[in-house]
Amino acid sequence: MFSITVRDHIMIAHSFRGEVFGPAQRLHGATFLVDATFRRAELDDDNIVVDIGLATRELGEVCGALSYRNLDDEPDFKGINTSTEFLAKVIADRLAARVGSGALGEGARGLSGITVTLHESHIAWASYEREL
Repeated sequence: MFSITVRDHIMIAHSFRGEVFGPAQRLHGATFLVDATFRRAELDDDNIVVDIGLATRELGEVCGALSYRNLDDEPDFKGINTSTEFLAKVIADRLAARVGSGALGEGARGLSGITVTLHESHIAWASYEREL
């Protein structure tokens, strides 16, 4: 399996519901390093997994739509605990939609999967892996 990974970041505010979250139940900020890995079994006709420039641009647009927002106020996340795991899935699904729309180029239609990893610190991170 071949893969490439591109990186960006998001800066958000949010709060959680549930005692398991302790003090994070209060509004707080978070900065996540975001890695998006694109996979395919065989390289395309240009011997690449996907155009790195397009992958970087599309990840940047997905991250930009989340950054500098209080997710508690966003209609898409109303009443949802926007955990690291949940946000990794949101970003992966939004990237998958962009692959489907052709935004990462026609060659990207041969991708077999995407994994998004959100690093919440140097010692903790979460990932979501999906097939395409």
